[in-house]
Amino acid sequence: MSGAPKLGTPALLCAAKAGIAFTVHAYEHDPRSESFGKEAAAALGLSAEQVFKTLVVEVNGRLVVAVVPVAGSLDLKALAIAAGGRRAAMAKVQDAERATGYIVGGISPIGQKRQLPVYVDSSALAFPTVHVSAGKRGLEIELSPTDLLALTAGVAAPIAAA
Repeated sequence: MSGAPKLGTPALLCAAKAGIAFTVHAYEHDPRSESFGKEAAAALGLSAEQVFKTLVVEVNGRLVVAVVPVAGSLDLKALAIAAGGRRAAMAKVQDAERATGYIVGGISPIGQKRQLPVYVDSSALAFPTVHVSAGKRGLEIELSPTDLLALTAGVAAPIAAA
């Protein structure tokens, strides 16, 4: 952990409690932004392939989390297969927020109110560190992809659209 970030989100508290190495990056969120992940990448001067967005998806009637690069999109069919289902569709905003305890644009795969199954696109494993939401718009956590998988009991799978 670099510096002394305010550990005010469940994601940061979870990471700190686990004792993993992470860095917190804050930026000024523009409320007019419609692409939170791309906004984070641009504001922090990062590659859109290394910044990952957190999406809540319904697979065969149960909610799961997909973590994919902001440079691309989610392949719903690939996620359904990875999650052992047949059909996948984006979850309703209110269902995603209620299940995770975060608001859209700040949903983190880490420290969720009810930890949903997490599927991280396997492209994350190519980087020494990746960036995901730290649980608040304008706040990112940088950590190793293996620590991300460990913190979330996640599974790496090829779920990003080609």
